Amino acid sequence: MNITINGKALTAPDGCTIMEAANANNIHIPNLCRLEGVHQCGSCRICVVEVDGMRNLQASCIVKARDGMAVRTNSPKVRAARKVLYELLLSDHPKDCLSCSRSGKCELQALGEELGAGESRLHGEMSTRMVDVSPSVTRDTGKCILCRRCVAVCGEVQKVGAIALQNRGFDTVVGPSLDLPLGGTACAMCGQCVSACPTGALSETDALAPVWRAVQDPNTRVVVQVAPAVRAALGEEFGLPTGSPVTGRMASALREIGFDDVFDTNFAADLTIIEEGTELLGRLEKALGVKPGGAALPMITSCSPGWIKHIEHAYPGELDHLSTCKSPHTMLGALVKSFYVERIGVPAENIFMVSVMPCTAKKYEVQRPEMEVDGRRDVDAVLTTRELARMIRQSGIDFTGLPEGEFDKPLGLSTGAADIFGVTGGVMEAALRTVYELVAGRELPFEGLHVTPIVGLEQVKTASLTITDTLPAFKHLDGVTVNIAVTSGLAGADILMDEVAVGTSPYHFIEVMGCPGGCINGGGQPRNREAGYRERRMQALYSEDERKTLRKSHENPDIAALYRDFLGEANGETAHHLLHTHYTPRGMFSNAGGCCN
Repeated sequence: MNITINGKALTAPDGCTIMEAANANNIHIPNLCRLEGVHQCGSCRICVVEVDGMRNLQASCIVKARDGMAVRTNSPKVRAARKVLYELLLSDHPKDCLSCSRSGKCELQALGEELGAGESRLHGEMSTRMVDVSPSVTRDTGKCILCRRCVAVCGEVQKVGAIALQNRGFDTVVGPSLDLPLGGTACAMCGQCVSACPTGALSETDALAPVWRAVQDPNTRVVVQVAPAVRAALGEEFGLPTGSPVTGRMASALREIGFDDVFDTNFAADLTIIEEGTELLGRLEKALGVKPGGAALPMITSCSPGWIKHIEHAYPGELDHLSTCKSPHTMLGALVKSFYVERIGVPAENIFMVSVMPCTAKKYEVQRPEMEVDGRRDVDAVLTTRELARMIRQSGIDFTGLPEGEFDKPLGLSTGAADIFGVTGGVMEAALRTVYELVAGRELPFEGLHVTPIVGLEQVKTASLTITDTLPAFKHLDGVTVNIAVTSGLAGADILMDEVAVGTSPYHFIEVMGCPGGCINGGGQPRNREAGYRERRMQALYSEDERKTLRKSHENPDIAALYRDFLGEANGETAHHLLHTHYTPRGMFSNAGGCCN
């Protein structure tokens, strides 16, 4: 298709919009409500352009380009219109930019600079402002510009639909129906809406204040742990290329901030594989009649708290399919307040456990009563990757200039299998590396230990693995074919769960991660609009795995020592007391048993 833009004769793909035609020719058109591949509704109108033969300015994100069309993207008329449209947005927007969490990284703020519109000349009635604070997400309606990006992500990508446009005209607001707070709905707390929001209308519920208080309290021992996906994205907050692994510098930064012990959630990821793998083998043996009792198959992973909350609401009758294992960071929190405090002689009451996570749902998870042992929370506070970056900046630390540090022992050593927990398919692959070798006495028969059919960012991935020539203790599993499925994002989870609910699922083991792409794309990660950013973060974690000598969870010597000296056997009494939990059926319109009312 031939098209003229700003007087230049260009070509563009057939069927594309004017904006897509411009982008294909490296011509930038300012926009605000558009979300690549997800949402383009023309609601903000900032992307208007002049088109010859059309009386009015056209929203370039939704108007189709036509052969022979002549477009002007930067004429005086267009610039003036955009400036007025921007000022209209500002006229109903609070002017507290300096105290806003998005200051300096706000798309509305950046757009004003781009358009040369510093302030609004328009003044009038302001819409009613309401702040809704849930454990994971804080919603400030005064900062909402009604771009609908959050609505599109929640309804179209995640298929949850917890928020939508409510009311009409000047009273329009984005939120749950019936003016309910987010915490009283079926919201999964995944934070994908927070990642999509261009302003401070949606943000992670801030945990920096209690963490700083704990760090500065001389009577409190503050222990921190970091999830695998954080090391693949934290560098982006400090100008490093997307996908730069920053494991060592991250450990050094945490120590400079003032944390007393710096541990790695990867250690508990290895521990999770031992517990979850043992649980899977037990369920398979019960299903085969080798052991007494019933077993719910498929068994489904339980590491993602957004997914857990979603199944509790959407499929409350299927909770017995979930692994009873806690997520890795709550496992490590439980160990710190039991095993570790015994070793260092510090009362558990003096420990403040902090988890740095790529996830907003983890903030909700740690407030659940199911994540307590003997009346003590496993984890006291969760920081997102973005919050850790703020903490590093507040400390005046030159992150890019830090030396390579290491995690503390005894809860800091991990294998490569733990690193890939942060990407869709990683938990499944890590489990198969261990379970297959324990049963067959040899390595998983895939090149480089990567289970190729489940590597990648597709919504649903499946594979089958037949176990042959098993060790004598597992002769009853010889010839058994295990069918597996992997999905990320709650829309994909629904596809697999609908089969489970009606009894037609062909799988024995299913991995679900609540965010599309897995934890690398969690709701607490740095906001990134680069093409291919998820692929580069994914590769960062695979590179971390591949550079390690130990790449299977059962090879971790500190895990073996933990079982020998403290836990006893996998899935045993002590392990179940500390590392396993149960879940709460809620239903679509109930938050029964939750922590968010």
